[in-house]
Amino acid sequence: MRKLGMVLAGLGGFLVMLAILAKFYAPGQHMKTPIDVDSVTRAAGQAALGADPAEPVKGTQLTRADSAKSTDDVVSFVSSSCLVFDREDVPDCVSADDPDDRLITASVEYFATDRVTAMAVNDPKYLPPEAEEVEGLQNKWPFDVEKKAYPYWDATAGGAFDAEYEATEEIDGVEVYRFHQIVTDAPIEVTDGVQGTYSTDKTIWVEPVTGSIVNQSYHQVRETDEGDNFITLDLAFTPEEVQESIDDAKASRDQINLVRNTVPLIGLIVGIPALVAGLFLTARGSSGGKRKETSSASADSSSGVTAGT
Repeated sequence: MRKLGMVLAGLGGFLVMLAILAKFYAPGQHMKTPIDVDSVTRAAGQAALGADPAEPVKGTQLTRADSAKSTDDVVSFVSSSCLVFDREDVPDCVSADDPDDRLITASVEYFATDRVTAMAVNDPKYLPPEAEEVEGLQNKWPFDVEKKAYPYWDATAGGAFDAEYEATEEIDGVEVYRFHQIVTDAPIEVTDGVQGTYSTDKTIWVEPVTGSIVNQSYHQVRETDEGDNFITLDLAFTPEEVQESIDDAKASRDQINLVRNTVPLIGLIVGIPALVAGLFLTARGSSGGKRKETSSASADSSSGVTAGT
């Protein structure tokens, strides 16, 4: 009985300790932006340049983490974006001298973010010299998103503008938070040497446990100072991109919930009774052994008296 009690006590103690570690230590290790990110985001919509009629367009964004520059606290990224007219089997991107004139914009951004809060970090040790200073959220929301406004970076306007929480919705059975950001008449250089304004109305859907952006859509207008249209653009994640983003976010969410909720719960439910039962059996086994020793000693003493009589 004593051996069984020791086994149960050891198992129970292990499960309780595992539950405590899973609840208070493991989430801090799992709830960090990975430093091996290598993702492609695809969007589609319509764009009108100048006085031309709107045409179908597609956008592609390739985001890679620079593991050499990243640390336990900060992850460094390089992001390449390309927007092209979706005609004649156009690839994800074309050169500026494309004979069919399908390129609209192409850019490269360097940025670094805190691996937990997702806020921009401008320390030069994480970035190349050509990186511009940025602020706010960049490519995701923080873990455990709150129903409040967050500053969200807009590279075209060159600033962070509040994305306000609007509602909680579901996409393919997954709960998401919908945020809304508006930028109105931000002064920009619409093209080389031409000044103008930039406005956008953007909606972002975020999975709240992981902070992953699972969908995004926006209406954007760039005009010259004379009021002429430079570009009017409507763009959103493709249905395939939304599904893939939802699937990835759900898998990450379930893993986090397993570590910080399911494992601690099972560990305590099984561990505490096992620990208590083990301690009880161990104590009982020990006291039983002492009683046997005492009885044996008494018997020996009695035998000795009888023999001497």
